[in-house]
Amino acid sequence: MFTKNASGGRQQVIAKDAQDSEQITLIQQHLSMLALKFAKGDFSGPKRIHGEAMSGLPQLAAGFSGVQFNYQALANGAQLDYVASEPELIDAIHAYFDAQLSDHARHAVSGHAMHH
Repeated sequence: MFTKNASGGRQQVIAKDAQDSEQITLIQQHLSMLALKFAKGDFSGPKRIHGEAMSGLPQLAAGFSGVQFNYQALANGAQLDYVASEPELIDAIHAYFDAQLSDHARHAVSGHAMHH
């Protein structure tokens, strides 16, 4: 789930089966690794999967130091909050979320969008 908000947005990955501890662990490992890599400016994973020109990705890679990537484990998965104060970076986060929703089609859903 990709939910835009006024300061960026929240990415949540929830296991289909809340009792599937193996899947939940994999989700948590994936999002915690994304948070660590993104905080260092490493967006190679999304670039490899979605392409170098994925909407919002070049701007996030260039301005990564202006974004906080806050990871949190959940009982049934994990979430990653993208927090920025610069309007250009917030727009980049929103564009990145839109691209994720488009690329992942039936596996991704939009949360309640809040426009800034």
